[in-house]
Amino acid sequence: MIEIIPALDIIDGKCVRLSQGDFSLKTEYRDDPVDAANLFRDAGLTRLHLVDLDGARDGKPKNLETLERVVKGSGMIIDFGGGVRSDEDVADAFSAGAGMVSVTSVAVNEPGRFEAWVEHFGPNKFLLGADSRGGRVAANGWKTDTALPVTEFAKRYATIGVLDIFITDIGRDGMLNGPNIELYRQMKAELDQARLIASGGVSSIADIEALDAVGCAGVIVGKALYEGRIALREVSDYVGKANNSLP
Repeated sequence: MIEIIPALDIIDGKCVRLSQGDFSLKTEYRDDPVDAANLFRDAGLTRLHLVDLDGARDGKPKNLETLERVVKGSGMIIDFGGGVRSDEDVADAFSAGAGMVSVTSVAVNEPGRFEAWVEHFGPNKFLLGADSRGGRVAANGWKTDTALPVTEFAKRYATIGVLDIFITDIGRDGMLNGPNIELYRQMKAELDQARLIASGGVSSIADIEALDAVGCAGVIVGKALYEGRIALREVSDYVGKANNSLP
């Protein structure tokens, strides 16, 4: 059963959502990310996707203190990303309590460095971000478009054991117009062993069920939760049904 993973996007220590990664299209939802995390935890969820948007913009994590507060305050498993560029950044994220570190830009720009991180910390400690614009990888906070096909990018790192991969369709991010089901179907067909996590466009439980049907291991949901398109009661019911279906 697919895992629902709420997104906590952070600017200046507060929860926000962007549309298509555009900082000028920012909506602030809640002052305290710990409060938001606890709402999700109480609905039966166990994992969060925390993105340091200040770090993504500036190239250096800026909200590690927020990460630490959310870990301690909620007890949830957190994958953290945003501005992770150096060996020190990775070590600091794990020291602050991250269960996994999300990486895109370094994997694109400095593959040798990323491979060294994987060898040192282990492949299960990283969530590879394959951010897609028109089927090609976008890096550096989505500001840099590359000619690298998303599938080829993911395959490269799957060969060294990085099988946790989240794919964001940038054109659908924050738009609430449904996920790109065909993209995830194609990715799953070519990366059958990978644990694919979908991101972008999810607006309903039906969208989540459709992603489950194509084999996604998880789905990152942000705006739909914050704006009530998916109620926490629906999430709780969905998690309950999933748990009851386990042998």
